[in-house]
Amino acid sequence: MGDTSQAIQPELAAEPSPVRGVSRNVFVLGWVSFFTDLSTEMLYPMLPIFLTITLGTPVVLFGAIEGIAEGTAGLSKVASGAWSDRLPRRRPLIAAGYALSAVGKLLLALSFVWPQALFARVCDRLGKGTRTAPRDALIADSSSAGTRGRAFGFHRALDTAGAVAGPLVGLGLLAALGEGHLRLIFLIAVLPALASVALVRVARERTRSVPQRNPGRMKLDFSGAPATYWLFLGISFLFAFGNSSDAFLLLRASDLGLGLTAVILAYVVYNIAYTLLSFPAGMAADRFGQRPILAAGFLVFGLVYLGFAMTDGTGAVWPLFAAYGLAMALTEGVARALISDAAPSERRGAFLGLYHTTIGLTAVVASVLAGVLWDQISPAAPFVVGAATGLAAAVLLLLLSIRTPKATAIGSPA
Repeated sequence: MGDTSQAIQPELAAEPSPVRGVSRNVFVLGWVSFFTDLSTEMLYPMLPIFLTITLGTPVVLFGAIEGIAEGTAGLSKVASGAWSDRLPRRRPLIAAGYALSAVGKLLLALSFVWPQALFARVCDRLGKGTRTAPRDALIADSSSAGTRGRAFGFHRALDTAGAVAGPLVGLGLLAALGEGHLRLIFLIAVLPALASVALVRVARERTRSVPQRNPGRMKLDFSGAPATYWLFLGISFLFAFGNSSDAFLLLRASDLGLGLTAVILAYVVYNIAYTLLSFPAGMAADRFGQRPILAAGFLVFGLVYLGFAMTDGTGAVWPLFAAYGLAMALTEGVARALISDAAPSERRGAFLGLYHTTIGLTAVVASVLAGVLWDQISPAAPFVVGAATGLAAAVLLLLLSIRTPKATAIGSPA
């Protein structure tokens, strides 16, 4: 697994925070993500209106802008994670990522034509790609193997709490200022993004000794990972192939008869469930093992997508969105904890980056496929595919044996 002294920082894992079992760094990084997601979700539901109506961007170009932006985020994660392994400290790269996102949101508010908006969105998503793997590696470095489930669960809970508050704040500003002042709302959304940049400086990190390498070359080294890592990466790829953008869930809710305000509130219901259940899901993974919790999450996801495919009225939409929040709580943070435990610790950033890049780029393909299925077959078709991949991932995770000693098996209770 490699020399763990280069990555694990037990003194950081031991630093207390107001939340029992969560280290100070994890607590701080959770609030950093809260303010960033608050900023992002303030403007996200209004982004299509801003681009297509305020700026006059054709819908086909809107899709291209979002595809390019998300592709940029996906491709940059593996490079950023590997780069962070080469640096004595990960925090400067994390701070740079949050700062890039803040700048992207400011540039978006100041955009008057679609090429400016494209540059702003790429800047924002490049920031996300730059920070994600180093931040997750620092969370792993700042927690012990037996508490990583709750560490990532706590982080996802605060991150998603920002996603609950963001649309509500955005709706409040929209009601107070009107649709003619979207640019002002976007400017206001920059403020919590700047707060997250400032908070990153509160995180602590011991300078690590890193191997001397040729500074002029950036070599991605993915050797030394156990079979469990590659097995889970393959299952995650299968799952992501059916996990299209959440925008399709919102479109499906609208297609079934919900109005715009109700659709946004259904999205809030999903994020509330995600927020409330992420930390308990992480604690359950630490107690019962990561693989059973993840398999349960994949199973719930498959059933939720099956529900969206089969329902023909608005009554089922609300419980389905709540159940979708449960599915994400059981998968997102727990998956990061599993990957962190499986990866060689001295190259944890690179392996986390590879995971995030694989999932991110596959999600782009899944969203394109979902759009084609929606248009060419029916609005239910993308959800049939998602149900199939979610259920298949659950079965594979439960049935495929991992040939490692029980004491060290990835996903075994600590």
